[in-house]
Amino acid sequence: MTALRAEVAKTVVGQDSVVTGLVISLLCRGHVLLEGVPGTAKTLMIRTLARALDLDFKRVQFTPDLMPGDVTGSLIYDNRTAEFEFREGPVFTNLLLADEINRTPPKTQASLLEAMEERQVSVEGSPRPLPDPFVVCATQNPIEYEGTYPLPEAQLDRFLLKLTVPVPTRDEEIAMLQRHATGFDPRDLSAVRPVAGADELAAGREAVRTVHLDPKVAAYVVDLCRATRQSPSLALGVSPRGATALLATSRAWAWMSGRDYVTPDDVKALARPTLRHRVQLRPEAELEGATADGVLEGILSHVPAPR
Repeated sequence: MTALRAEVAKTVVGQDSVVTGLVISLLCRGHVLLEGVPGTAKTLMIRTLARALDLDFKRVQFTPDLMPGDVTGSLIYDNRTAEFEFREGPVFTNLLLADEINRTPPKTQASLLEAMEERQVSVEGSPRPLPDPFVVCATQNPIEYEGTYPLPEAQLDRFLLKLTVPVPTRDEEIAMLQRHATGFDPRDLSAVRPVAGADELAAGREAVRTVHLDPKVAAYVVDLCRATRQSPSLALGVSPRGATALLATSRAWAWMSGRDYVTPDDVKALARPTLRHRVQLRPEAELEGATADGVLEGILSHVPAPR
């Protein structure tokens, strides 16, 4: 992880927590929703991560006129053979950047549902498996909603994590400007070298599965998720899929921290990024200024953790 952070730092200043979240998603074979204002290096970060992990990377700019076949691929008639052949879309990759996913209509957003859940694409009834690993990193702008199509809850629930990409601190921004002043080109990733690959990721996933989970910690995960369903501020609480997601991310975090067991602190550390997109505020709570993170913080402080 240290070597990976060092490689990403060659192009991206700061954002260690976001990079950690992306690695957790790769270890858990999960997908990530990145939310941040334009210009916070979301695309550059994912491109650099793909190069540092020697993974195939493709980017799709989601627009109002994008069609499902533009993402998944389609059958093309070949005049030479007088037959239809399948031309793969950009979804056939290891790391797919779905840029501004909320700017495309629901029909095209839904084209990713099967790929994200089943890790395959069905065309004319024939399933076609996607490469392994396969992770969708989708981005959306948190401040501009005109002309957007909010993701439905069913699709939001398929994202393992929702990471908030912050604006860099003053010192980080000064360091970024100094890099650009000395000739840094964000399109040139030649300085980034692979420090791991698909085999190492597969080995990491197997190691994460061996991390011990005490029954009391499992019960703590369930109690947190059930508390969201009873919260007066929430119209929609965390689903059972969300509980399994919190378990998976907590185990990955424990393994990355050098432990072979999960602690309640691991669960607390990953609760907000794992659950914030799986809850829905009541309108009256929103009017009072409540946020998903604030509600989750209150639940974490009230649900007793095992000792």
